[in-house]
Parts: sequence; structure tokens; C-alpha cells
Amino acid sequence: MYGEPATKPVVVAVHGRCFTAGLELVLNADLCVAAADTLFGQQEVTRGIVALGGATVRLPHRAGWGNAMRYLLTGDRFDAQEAWRMGVVQEVVGPGEQFDRATALAHRIAQQAPLAVQATLADARAALRGPIAASAANLRGEVAPGSSRLPTPPKGSTP
Repeated sequence: MYGEPATKPVVVAVHGRCFTAGLELVLNADLCVAAADTLFGQQEVTRGIVALGGATVRLPHRAGWGNAMRYLLTGDRFDAQEAWRMGVVQEVVGPGEQFDRATALAHRIAQQAPLAVQATLADARAALRGPIAASAANLRGEVAPGSSRLPTPPKGSTP
């Protein structure tokens, strides 16, 4: 379900409406620069569905439990300043400046030692692998590697 993570940093720029899958893409990126007038929202709950693109795992890691639940459980929208406050985006710039700033950050990263950047990404991402694998396994009704949880038997089966 989840492939190997990118070995190069992913830097994104956003502007306008960044809802559901758009927000999940931001949460999958390493750095995000947002225009000041960007609106964010994870609105699946308002439609009776579950966010399956990783938001239910990545938003609590990025924004903290209470901040994540505030938006995941209500489907409410939030602005770029709130996204910055919660750590969803790393910089907020004037509308029209987001691409240039994201490109400048990407160029700055590219100036660093490539093996050190790759090792830093790998080490930092190792902390996320466990929760993400456990969440994906739970959605499939499986047991994540290293988990002590017993799988739930299918309905109608006998032990």
C-alpha cells in the first residue's frame, strides 16, 4: 500500500483551496510554503467517510493531537496562519510569492551534502514508519509488523 519513501526532500507550495487530498499531499511533503490566503480543510467526516490518504496519522504527528482532532472531527476549514501555528506549513508568504520561496528552499537544500540530506530524511522518517504501518494495517484488518495486537477473526468464523 505504501511504497518506499522518496530519498530526496519534497518541497511544496500551495495557494487557494487546499482541501482533503490536497492537504494530505501537504502532510506527505517535507516542507510546505503557503500563500497567506490559502484555506485548508480535511472534510471527509462531513461526508460520512474516513480520510484514507494518511491525514488521520500525519496530522496528529504534525499538528499535535488536540489540533488535529479539532479539524479532523469537525471538517472545519483553517487558514494559512493557523496551518503555520500548528506546523502544517513551515512558511506563510504573500500570494504569488509561494512558488519562488519554495523553490529557494529547495535550492538551499540542494546545496547541502546529498548523502547527509538522504540520511537525515531516512532517520527522521523512521519515527513515522511504525504509526503509518499500524494505521494502514488496521484499515485492512491486518496486524502491523512488530504489533502485539491479535487480528480480529472474520464474522461467522469459529476459533
